Amino acid sequence: MLVDVEKSTPRFQPQKQPQYDLVCIGFGPASLAIAIALHDRAVDARVLYIEKQRSFIWHAGMLLPNARMQISFLKDLATLRDPTSKFTFINYLKSKNRLVAFTNLSTFLPLREEYNDYMSWCASHFEDDVQYGFETTSVKAVNNENGPIETWQITSKNTETNQSSTITARNVVIAIGGKPKIPIAITGLESHIVHSSSYSVAVPQILKATSKPHSIAVVGGGQSSAEIFNDLQTRYPNSSVSLFTGASALKPSDDSPFVNEIFDPECVDDFYHLPPSSRQQSTLSNKATNYGVVRPELLDRLYEAMYHQRLHEPDPRKWQFKIVPWREVVGVEKDGERIRLRLKNTSTGETSISDHSFDLAIFGTGYERKGHETLLQSTRGMLQGGKFSVERDYRVKYRRDMVNERSGVWLQGCCEDTHGLGDTLLSMLAVRGGEMVDSIFGSQAQRRARL
Repeated sequence: MLVDVEKSTPRFQPQKQPQYDLVCIGFGPASLAIAIALHDRAVDARVLYIEKQRSFIWHAGMLLPNARMQISFLKDLATLRDPTSKFTFINYLKSKNRLVAFTNLSTFLPLREEYNDYMSWCASHFEDDVQYGFETTSVKAVNNENGPIETWQITSKNTETNQSSTITARNVVIAIGGKPKIPIAITGLESHIVHSSSYSVAVPQILKATSKPHSIAVVGGGQSSAEIFNDLQTRYPNSSVSLFTGASALKPSDDSPFVNEIFDPECVDDFYHLPPSSRQQSTLSNKATNYGVVRPELLDRLYEAMYHQRLHEPDPRKWQFKIVPWREVVGVEKDGERIRLRLKNTSTGETSISDHSFDLAIFGTGYERKGHETLLQSTRGMLQGGKFSVERDYRVKYRRDMVNERSGVWLQGCCEDTHGLGDTLLSMLAVRGGEMVDSIFGSQAQRRARL
């Protein structure tokens, strides 16, 4: 059964029973997988999910037309943990009366738009447990005069009114995702700079006239940048678009079956127990699975478009759509109503200013995943070794004499250094959600799972 969570915020009383057994900060795919695992195992617990968005949505800025997932639908939020769960992608299709039609597509890769709808469908089952429109600002330990800490104080603010409220919980999961990263100073140029995470939402508001001949730069050589470069050619057909990458060329992602085994759930154990130097070496050697790479089918499509330009115009300098290798964007300068890019030649180290000015630059430059450190800043003095490191079960390593073993804080989506390249990906979530429930609720969850 689903857990009914009281929507109001009771008063904070430090020495009394915490209001919740578990509070998950952030209600994206990671917390949703935990909610599903709790439901499937019928764990009787008081649980609350706090989410700053007004409703569930996954990567709203990159829900592009015809963009497909990069993982099999079988790696959904439930199947690999429990294929009989009501929250499998197959059951979602059945409930939407599209199961037979989907099988006719003969694909394991659903549209990204459809997968977002699947996760939204899952999230709709937990609406009574989610506090939308609240952004958590801090997680603090509540002093326990009788021994180690057993309760955490979570402070959040209403994103519309800025009014703060405080609740308490025995256990906390922080799954807030990444913060968009733009690796240059953009103060005063915000109207000309967009991160890929907000692409399809922000760009139409800035460049309203789709038929106007805009000049647009795309920065980055990964999947998001390539998808945006491809999408701009139809969204703004009369515009000139240049993609800048510091690499020698756009490079293909490696999703071959042997390499893909690094994303198998059981491989997390092996990776975690490697020496730190071996972890770094493994991550570097498998970087082509996830970072700065593009799906081969999209590369083929882009190359065909480039070839079509070459067919009609042999001089690449005159092309409407350009891919510029060996150029890292290291700065932006105002140029009237436009901007120019400061470029570093990654083969020689020389810097220069772009020949052309741009109305807009879109950065597909990834995310920072350190938000948990800000939320937990007041607990830094309790850490083992002074660092926010985690156990194999994702529990933050606090000093054992300071935090009761029945209480703790867990991190999700920011543990790549210790848990491998799959840590930020969807493919791990079904199994990991079950592991989190086992770690937090122990024998109660494991007993129910065996029934």
